[in-house]
Amino acid sequence: MKNQITRIPLKAVIAFVFTVFIFTSNVQAQDGAKLFKQNCAVCHASHTDQKLTGPGLKGVFDRTPKGDWMHKWILNSEKMIKSGDAYANKIYGENGKASMTVFEGTLTDKDVDAVIAFIKAPLPVTGPAAPGGSTPGGEVTEVKPGIDPLYLILGSIVILAILLVALRSVRTALQNTSNRAEGKEENPDITFWQEVRNWISGNRRLVGVLSVIVLCIGMKGCWDACFNIGVYYDYRTQKGYKPEQPIKFSHKLHAGDNEIACQYCHSSVEKSRHAGIPSVNICMNCHKGINTGPVYKEKEIAKIYEAAGFDFKTGTYDDSKQNPLKWIKVHNLPDHVYFNHSQHVVVGKIDCATCHGDVKAMTVAEQKAPLTMKWCIECHRKTEVVMQGNAYYDRLHKALKEKYAGQYDVKFTVEKIGGLECAKCHY
Repeated sequence: MKNQITRIPLKAVIAFVFTVFIFTSNVQAQDGAKLFKQNCAVCHASHTDQKLTGPGLKGVFDRTPKGDWMHKWILNSEKMIKSGDAYANKIYGENGKASMTVFEGTLTDKDVDAVIAFIKAPLPVTGPAAPGGSTPGGEVTEVKPGIDPLYLILGSIVILAILLVALRSVRTALQNTSNRAEGKEENPDITFWQEVRNWISGNRRLVGVLSVIVLCIGMKGCWDACFNIGVYYDYRTQKGYKPEQPIKFSHKLHAGDNEIACQYCHSSVEKSRHAGIPSVNICMNCHKGINTGPVYKEKEIAKIYEAAGFDFKTGTYDDSKQNPLKWIKVHNLPDHVYFNHSQHVVVGKIDCATCHGDVKAMTVAEQKAPLTMKWCIECHRKTEVVMQGNAYYDRLHKALKEKYAGQYDVKFTVEKIGGLECAKCHY
């Protein structure tokens, strides 16, 4: 009996430690996968040696210096290169002296550790390539960000059940040992489930209250999950999605520093449901006479000339040498969602930054808003309709003023004019 008493708790402890370790490691690896995808995947393949913009990372820890070298390199590669680090300068030279993004100030030490843990982890789930193709083979490594809370709940239940069974066995064994020593009868040997049923029978009111609470929490979780459908399973609908474009175009330089209006390049935003991707002809309006930039000099602008079939030296075009640019769309909505840019920009007078973030400060365009159904609905609930002086709403404005005469605190949000009707966005 003594061996049995000491053996059962030991198994429970081992199971508990092992389960906690697995879940903790999985959470860190999943967080690292999300961070890697948002910040590194456009230039590096995580688990292959295939070279994209930067080298593939398969076996990277076997060829780089040990210790915290990789951690420092990810945070600030430029600093390490300038410090004279031999291996840093070797990588810099082997990759055409292309500078890696400086993540110091963007990623924390814990973020970098999570990314490193992800790179070290075994090859995760493989999914379809990103738009435009990250790899010639048409496949990239895709991992769903984060870990499903349901798995954490189930894991916690399993751990608690193991501990409960173990402690119950210990308690029964100790009680019977004490009874024998005192000359008393041993407690009747009933199963765990019989004891559970007895407890439920004696605490029906408490069990009922707990059941209602669990049911409400479950329904709320399902409701929240429905609002985020698409976010966790499609990398193109995630905040922070920032694909590498065929040309290193800086919105900060053009829209911010040079104050070029968004509508100049996205010319259809005021008259179509689509904002439109500018053709190379729009680029050539300026770059026919500007062949160098402040950062990449002639390198990136030369790609515009190649796309247009333009010879800067002679100032002539050759249609047979044109090579159209294949821009990658950053902001994506599901196919069953209807969104009209002109309705929001012209009629609603919504600023571009409301949905796209401060593009004028972005060197590389990225998705700043979640663009989920919940996000859109919340915007419709709080955004007031601009009616005064808006010809589109003249008749509606007059009718509403008559209906709500004297009620000066009435706020006409998009919700109040049918902005939450399903058919407005889904068809």
